Amino acid sequence: MEALIALLVICGLPLLFVLVQYNSLVALRQYIRNAWSNIDTELKRRHDLIPNLVATVQGYADHERETLAAVVELRNRCLAEHDSLGARAESENALAGAVQRLMVVAENYPNLKADQNFRQLQSELVNTEDRIQAARRFYNGNVRDYLTKCQSFPSNLVANAFGFQPEEYLSIEPAAREVPTVSLGS
Repeated sequence: MEALIALLVICGLPLLFVLVQYNSLVALRQYIRNAWSNIDTELKRRHDLIPNLVATVQGYADHERETLAAVVELRNRCLAEHDSLGARAESENALAGAVQRLMVVAENYPNLKADQNFRQLQSELVNTEDRIQAARRFYNGNVRDYLTKCQSFPSNLVANAFGFQPEEYLSIEPAAREVPTVSLGS
């Protein structure tokens, strides 16, 4: 009887280890997917706000058509971009830069800055951008935990055996970090 118990323990412990590691990897992968869904929700919110912001600014800044057209074009590209996470992130980074340039244009119009609709839209957009950044940090934290688990011994044995694939971090393009310049001169 003792030999049977010992055999069950010897066989059962490794199996239990594999089950625990597998389930924790699945849970981390689901956290990543949930975090991306949260980012996607905030991006949708941004995309819904942009036409209102553009229309409001356009009423005051008709001669800034280039900036306004770029924002609209990038928004439409972001809405259509669903091929890969990397391509989507690149499009969203470009849109964030264009929105930042739009806000700089808007700052040059005193009447616009005083307009209640514009202030409300600007506040909502800033709030949305903050929420997107928080969601990105949450996503990247989940990716970090997942990659650590996939690459750490002995859980990497389970990850490799069951084909858990690495996930990508979301990052900001260097161009998005630059302060935009807008000139109202000819």
